[in-house]
Amino acid sequence: MSIIDTIAEKLSSDDKHGKISPQTQPWPGLTHKLHPLPDHGEGSYRGSGRLAGKAAIITGGDSGIGRAVAIAFAREGADVLISYLPVEQEDADETKRWVEEAGQRCVLCPGDLQDPQQCATVIEQAIAAFGRLDVLVNNAAFQMYHAEFEDITWEEWRQAYATNVDAMFMLCKAAVPYMREGASIINTTSIQATTPIPGLLGYASTKAAIVNFTEALGGLLAKRGIRVNCVAPGPVWTPISPATMPAEFMAGYGMRTPMGRPGQPAECAGAYVYLASSDAGFTTGAKITVAGGMPVLTA
Repeated sequence: MSIIDTIAEKLSSDDKHGKISPQTQPWPGLTHKLHPLPDHGEGSYRGSGRLAGKAAIITGGDSGIGRAVAIAFAREGADVLISYLPVEQEDADETKRWVEEAGQRCVLCPGDLQDPQQCATVIEQAIAAFGRLDVLVNNAAFQMYHAEFEDITWEEWRQAYATNVDAMFMLCKAAVPYMREGASIINTTSIQATTPIPGLLGYASTKAAIVNFTEALGGLLAKRGIRVNCVAPGPVWTPISPATMPAEFMAGYGMRTPMGRPGQPAECAGAYVYLASSDAGFTTGAKITVAGGMPVLTA
């Protein structure tokens, strides 16, 4: 029996503890197909008014970390627009339900952020709905795993950069004219930026670009009182992993973190709330890592 088979056998018998079993699904992935289901803070996050009266945009807000951030922002008092791909409508509707249950407005904006016009539409719809823009969370991402360099196509390479980097630039470009002093831009990078899995070459290199972009834009916008920071998650249980990586990888997903497990989306949300709030008023160009102790690896 291989090490992967051994791990898979152990995990399949231990699902009640939230361990991950081998699984896959078509890209971009849907939440209800994950086993076990992730925790977005639906039953645990308690707000305290830290974002009262604010308006936020969250790209990739339909599922995963984006959904957890939308729920947390809403419970902190913010109205939210979420951007997502049309095929993710089911997940987006569920996120909207949680935001509205918190008593806040939620605008749904489906479309592909590879299109510059869609990026402009996202900002325009937020301003039309809320009359202001206080927080922009650039969280939407594309990744695809390839064991061999030759298997990476130009189309996939461009999709990774168009979604993860170009859209971030275009959204910031469209958003900044509407942002006032105290506003916040929060980008989602990854520990892949500094400790990449070779098979995620395209994704990992975009995440390194996001860190550099964050630091530089933070410097440019500091004089306007607009803060720019990023969050670097480690292995977090969201649809993107089983939708883009081999099923056998899921058997040991997150087990090599010092904490011995993957993170939950809910465990990332607090970092975004902090960076969006006035508590982070003297923080810009910074990176918060939420990775269970990584990049340190256990034996």
